[in-house]
Amino acid sequence: MALQLQLQTTVRNGVFQYPSAIRPFGNRKRVSFQAQATPTRTQRIMEGIAVSGEVGGAGGAYSYTALKRLDQLLSKICSASAVVEEPQKVVFSVPGSYKDSEHVGNSEEMFDVIVCGGTLGIFIATALSSKGLRVGVVERNVLKGREQEWNISRKELLELVEVGVLTEDDIEEATAASFNPNRCGFEGKGDIWVQGILNLGVSPVKLVEIVKDRFDSLGGVTFEGYSVSNISVYQDAAVLQLKEGKTLFSRLIIDAMGNFSPIVKQIRCGRKPDGMCLVVGTCCRGFKENSTSDVIFSSATAKEVGQSLVQYFWEAFPAGSGPIDRTTYMFTYVDPQPGSPQLEELLEDYWDLMPKYQGVSFDDLEILRIIFGIFPTYRDSPLPAAFDRILQFGDASGIQSPVSFGGFGSLTRHLGRLTTGIYEALEGNFLDSKSLSMLNPYMPNLSSSWLFQRAMSAKKQSNVPPDFINELLSANFISMKKLGDPVLRPFLQDVIQFGPLVKTLGLITLTRPQIIPSIFKQVGIPVLLEWFGHFIMLGYYTFLSTFLDPTIRPLIESFPAKMRYEWKRGLEAWQYGAGLDYKQSPSEAHEAANRSDPSKETFSTNSHP
Repeated sequence: MALQLQLQTTVRNGVFQYPSAIRPFGNRKRVSFQAQATPTRTQRIMEGIAVSGEVGGAGGAYSYTALKRLDQLLSKICSASAVVEEPQKVVFSVPGSYKDSEHVGNSEEMFDVIVCGGTLGIFIATALSSKGLRVGVVERNVLKGREQEWNISRKELLELVEVGVLTEDDIEEATAASFNPNRCGFEGKGDIWVQGILNLGVSPVKLVEIVKDRFDSLGGVTFEGYSVSNISVYQDAAVLQLKEGKTLFSRLIIDAMGNFSPIVKQIRCGRKPDGMCLVVGTCCRGFKENSTSDVIFSSATAKEVGQSLVQYFWEAFPAGSGPIDRTTYMFTYVDPQPGSPQLEELLEDYWDLMPKYQGVSFDDLEILRIIFGIFPTYRDSPLPAAFDRILQFGDASGIQSPVSFGGFGSLTRHLGRLTTGIYEALEGNFLDSKSLSMLNPYMPNLSSSWLFQRAMSAKKQSNVPPDFINELLSANFISMKKLGDPVLRPFLQDVIQFGPLVKTLGLITLTRPQIIPSIFKQVGIPVLLEWFGHFIMLGYYTFLSTFLDPTIRPLIESFPAKMRYEWKRGLEAWQYGAGLDYKQSPSEAHEAANRSDPSKETFSTNSHP
């Protein structure tokens, strides 16, 4: 008979204490039983933690109910059903003018741009407002950032300063934690220590508050507690109908509703993602050693979870909530197929594996929050505009790297390009789907990243050694480190460049030729052939941006308006598609030239620099 633990909680000195029955790893005491389903360890732990202030966006929910809801969605995505469920239609293309429609008398607000989805959308909304456009933001929840920090480098944050969204003082105010050095390591194969990579913990609560205040000061309008019902696209406007009854008019609508945007579901026709990144973790209090971070770390070979084989990776960062608070993420890449692990299954492993990874005991830690998320990825990304007057932005556009699990870093990288492009599209009235698609163009460096996700996804039928993934990644990182910061730093910030990639592949081939056959087995010939096409295009875009761009750029201002818009977007596609938008900052160059402690910037077998 199934059992249910009857639990009681206690509060001591104003701090929640685990009762012995639900201490993750404490001694069990006397409990009474009733005939019910036995709660999992994850359920007992999560239901014993007070949850408040959940918000929208990835990683914004922390409750057990939210976990089960996300696992149900994950099961649906991984379903074996061959019949693709027709998604609900949200966007309707309507011939004629909106002025002749039934909506004309209902338009309560009229805008140049309406951004749907506020957590990341507030950044593009503020950037466009600073250019004098009338912008509105629609957010179904309260517009605020999550409690858990975003990890990023200062160089990336300064890109928000360049587009006028933040000031440098704002960065200081929003930065909750700063730490160095940062480790990359793979199961006893030595560690690589770098400086200044994802070494800031930025408070999303504070950052979004700062940006929202700036948006308000620029005349922006925020609609909190409103959800998108449908969008009617006319020849001269888009009409946004909200579920709460409000009707808004805009020249352009930006979809910033994330990976599971209903508009994206309609565009992709419910197609299953090509890959999935699953993430679980905690923010805990009680770490004695808490001054360094892990950018990527693997402490074991692939293991079976349910019907799947998974390779776990870790990230760990000091948290901004206190000097002994630390966030640890465990993540894995999977094919979304029947038998793929659930997030709750990953958390059950997490409780066992994290103490060994961090050298701590959960008995000595206070769990502040539990973090989880699923991040679908598609090979055909970024997503071109499918409708006139509607553009995908952020995670909804698929512009983020398939090996990352968060869109904030890619947002900072592309925000300046997109702000300028959207402003010019509005100025010239180039709002048809073809013109808008030029803002989310094919980028070979992004597409070539697919090989890395495939290589990092464990497979039962691949017939490779259990430690192959760790061996491959270790060889890759060691080779890049030998080639220097100009090779390693862009890669660690999800920027693939042709020259560094050629050098890295060449060095691996020369120094580790024995792993080449296993690469073919792991990723498969079709994936390698597809990747080779993107690799060739990466070289081609590098050539175009390096040699043809300087010849064309001085002539662009003399072109007719539409041609000028198209050529500017083409030059941006070459530059960003080749990763040549990434420039080493003066501080990075200075760091590279003046290492005060070489042991923190070299390959070593020590567990701590």
